[in-house]
Amino acid sequence: MVKYIIAKQLVGKRVVTIDGFDLGRFVDAEISEVTGKINVMLVEPSLDGGLASKVKVDSGVVRVPYGSVRAVNDYIVVDRKEF
Repeated sequence: MVKYIIAKQLVGKRVVTIDGFDLGRFVDAEISEVTGKINVMLVEPSLDGGLASKVKVDSGVVRVPYGSVRAVNDYIVVDRKEF
C-alpha cells in the first residue's frame, strides 16, 4: 500500500542516514510538475554532524534524491549510497 505524505509535513524534520549519521534538516523539495511527486529533497546540512563535509553541498543545501528515502516518521531516513 502506498503511503502519501504532504511535503509541508516534512519541513523541519531531521534527515539521518540508515547508518546513523545526521545529514541535516529538510528545508524544501523539488516536485515534478507532471506527477506532483517529490524528486529531490533540499536539506540544510548539519555542520556538527561531520557528514556535510563528505557530501556535495550546492548553494548551501544538500540535494538528496527522494528515491533514497527509506522511512519517514519522526526523522527522514535515507540511504546515503544512493546520492
